[in-house]
Amino acid sequence: MLRHDWTLEELRAVHDLPLPELLFRAQSVHRAHHDPQAVQGCALLSIKTGLCPEDCAYCPQSAHYDAGVEPQDLLSVDETLASAREAKAQGATRFCMGAAWREAPEGERFERVLSMVRGVRALGMEACCTLGMLTQEQADRLAEAGLTAYNHNLDSSPEFYSKIITTRTYQDRLDTLKRVRRSGVTVCCGGIIGMGETVEDRLGLLAELARHRPHPESVPINSLVSVAGTPLGERAPVGALDFARVIATARIAMPASIVRLSAGRLELSEEGQALCLLAGANSIFLGDRLLTTPNPRASADEELLTKMGMRLCEDPVTAAPAAQA
Repeated sequence: MLRHDWTLEELRAVHDLPLPELLFRAQSVHRAHHDPQAVQGCALLSIKTGLCPEDCAYCPQSAHYDAGVEPQDLLSVDETLASAREAKAQGATRFCMGAAWREAPEGERFERVLSMVRGVRALGMEACCTLGMLTQEQADRLAEAGLTAYNHNLDSSPEFYSKIITTRTYQDRLDTLKRVRRSGVTVCCGGIIGMGETVEDRLGLLAELARHRPHPESVPINSLVSVAGTPLGERAPVGALDFARVIATARIAMPASIVRLSAGRLELSEEGQALCLLAGANSIFLGDRLLTTPNPRASADEELLTKMGMRLCEDPVTAAPAAQA
């Protein structure tokens, strides 16, 4: 049964279960809603890089920090679709396009993004964008172009959020998510662990996500990838057991959602990644880059899934509504 009334106390009780019991419950929920051997392959391309006016403490693309990121203007439609074709050949069924903007622009650049979305859908792939804040008109136009999902992460709990971001409020993010939902586009929304937050903050994020009606169809769980030059550049990686506990709790709280094992996989051993998949993650990002941070090679992903007796999905998992297809 899908619930939208999880309390922090209930989530804490789940999160703190003995690990064998937690994994058993997460696996039981996972098998009731998903194919336990199937993993969706996604690809993420930075279509506009750097010089973002936001001050997110974890992000090397912020204009506030000198993290060695080379700014890059918005790619052409042809360049983007060439990357999408390559991702599809590697087994990805969802292609995500990220732009370092505070809010999506108007004019030619937005029209170019709409063309990218149409092109990705024409390849038979799901199309996801993360462009910053949206107006309702922009969300509606993305829906008309066939956008499958819009990514707009909450990052952490409402209480911890202001310690890592001061240029945009939590409510700003919630407002954009409401516009995306109203447009008919599915929601991709998750967060980051390892930024100095408490376990209560991690569970506060999951509680916020699980209160959404419906739950986000896609829930990316990221582990901080520390980048020199950012305020969080010296933080140590999160351990595999902590990562797996958050994933398992997310799986139990949001049974039907695709839980995405996202940034931070390169810091995990092969066994650590396997543990996170066993905890209920059923999507990974393919390719050696996630926007500007490293990611495991496609050959390493193929080898891991083969060893586990798992496979990449051959078809999209969270299809766009029929009216947008």
